[in-house]
Amino acid sequence: MRQFVVDEAGEGQRLDNYLMRELKGAPKTLVYRIIRSGEVRVNKGRASADTRVASGDVVRVPPLRLADPAVAAEAASRVPPREFPILFEDEHLLAIAKPAGVAVHGGSGVSFGVIEQLRRARPTAKFLELVHRLDKETSGILLVAKKRSALTALQDQFRQRDTGKTYAALVIGDWPESLKVIDVALHKTLDAEGERRVHAVAADHPDGRRSISLVRVVQRGGGYTLLDVTIKTGRTHQIRVHLQQAGHPIVGDDKYGDFAVNRAMARGEALPGLRFGRMFLHARRLAFDHPASGARIELAAPLPEECATLITRLATPPSAPTT
Repeated sequence: MRQFVVDEAGEGQRLDNYLMRELKGAPKTLVYRIIRSGEVRVNKGRASADTRVASGDVVRVPPLRLADPAVAAEAASRVPPREFPILFEDEHLLAIAKPAGVAVHGGSGVSFGVIEQLRRARPTAKFLELVHRLDKETSGILLVAKKRSALTALQDQFRQRDTGKTYAALVIGDWPESLKVIDVALHKTLDAEGERRVHAVAADHPDGRRSISLVRVVQRGGGYTLLDVTIKTGRTHQIRVHLQQAGHPIVGDDKYGDFAVNRAMARGEALPGLRFGRMFLHARRLAFDHPASGARIELAAPLPEECATLITRLATPPSAPTT
């Protein structure tokens, strides 16, 4: 059994991130597995991956057989360096436009993600850490801290819901104009393969967490509705499940969506000549207070080209048949 005492550098970190920093060479899949199994204890109690550790906490982990540091270093050297479109950058933080199909970090069958590629692209950077996460299938604004002080300050804002987060989502069907607030509790589980699944549950469900999304109709056309969704809580898969349980799943959602429609979209059969093979969920706006100056910053990421093309096509009336 190994024990770690959290120091000031670990103050406020999520348990999973703290362990990945301390357990050099440990695969992320292993870290999540020992947390889920209850083998990791914080101050002698069970803890979840998103538990925040504090300076002085005692973290106990089971004996682990870790990869040789030289092997781990060699694997890291194989990560291809990559920069991403920059929306904002200063000495405290970096905001990028993450493309769809790219994980934010390695793990769960993904050998590397945005953060590993950024670190490889910026070998002189002393500190680069994700402030928050986006699903692999979701595009849009992603914040990366360049200082520990910026990381803790920004994560505090996310926890206290002091950020404004709005997503563009294209859903199947005609969204009811009157449905502007979704206040439905969510319950997160793991399936047999260890994949996360989220379910809408009753408000009094013992494992449900209250979740609130605000919805505004932006455009209708072709049997689809483009929505702006502003989240007041930040639950896993919140928007995807809220819209699906309302009867209007997101186009291209391979976990909670309409698989027949997704297939037709990807093959170019839903809209002849136009193939769309991703989930239409895009983090388009993020507002927060700068971690050093306190100035309010509002960032915007335009729709990716493939999403903009689809919206233009849906807004174009079909041409009349020739006689």
